[in-house]
Amino acid sequence: MSFPQIIQYGFSGITVGSIYAIVAIGFNIIYNATGVINFAQGEFLILGAMIAISLLPLLPLPLAIAAAVLLTAVVGGLIELIFIRRVRNASVLRLIVITIGLSIVIREAMFLLWDEKVRSLPYFTGTEVTSIPLLGAHISPQVLWVLGISAVIVAGLTLFFRFTLTGRAMRACADDRMAACLCGINDRWMVTFSFVLSAGIGALAGCVVSPISQTQYDMGASLAIKGFTVAILGGLGDSMAAIIAGLLLGILEAFMVSQFPSAYKEAVSLVILLLILVFRPGGLFTRKESIALRV
Repeated sequence: MSFPQIIQYGFSGITVGSIYAIVAIGFNIIYNATGVINFAQGEFLILGAMIAISLLPLLPLPLAIAAAVLLTAVVGGLIELIFIRRVRNASVLRLIVITIGLSIVIREAMFLLWDEKVRSLPYFTGTEVTSIPLLGAHISPQVLWVLGISAVIVAGLTLFFRFTLTGRAMRACADDRMAACLCGINDRWMVTFSFVLSAGIGALAGCVVSPISQTQYDMGASLAIKGFTVAILGGLGDSMAAIIAGLLLGILEAFMVSQFPSAYKEAVSLVILLLILVFRPGGLFTRKESIALRV
């Protein structure tokens, strides 16, 4: 494999891995607040992209994306208020089954609204054939948008959890929910906000990757599996480790495609997930039992 090809596959892996990491961070935000794995997280990405695509004829691209993020965040909050809060004292297994059921409902609702047609947002800069030469490789400007916005999401979440009162309250609930309640923190609203925040960043990630990967109603399940694999790989609850794990998985998938048929790419995350669950269920990185976003 030539050096330009290595650069090409490397950027491809980093781009996809960034999206996996954002999905995993969404898993971790809700896991830290509730102890539940939200398997509807992948649907938030697709829902956000689909809403933005529908709003595009009516609004400029930035406003369409902003509105899609806001509407998807509202959907995330409603899911917690209507379904999760009502069974607050249920077992973790029951709550996980509920999120799986919700992912199916959201997917089928998207099918009814948008059918099975493949759609996509336009490229933010340039067109599909526009490329930037880099060390012999050719990179789409949209790749830079994906990497840049992913970095902004991570940096924004880091600042939010470290310096804002709401972020600190969410961290307190993650560390010790009972103690946080005794200090006057409304833990119920922190849980609701975790769903809102997770859905919003998922929608933004779905919009930014849509021009590259295109968008179809049933793509959320695959993204959820990849994001869950990354969350487990980094250690559930550790979002900084999830970033590293997401990049590792993305790069591994990219170079697998370079050597083997593309069908094997989908098996990579499942194999890694099984290996981690069997040999290192706590993830590759040391973590506390329950932590918030770390820097």
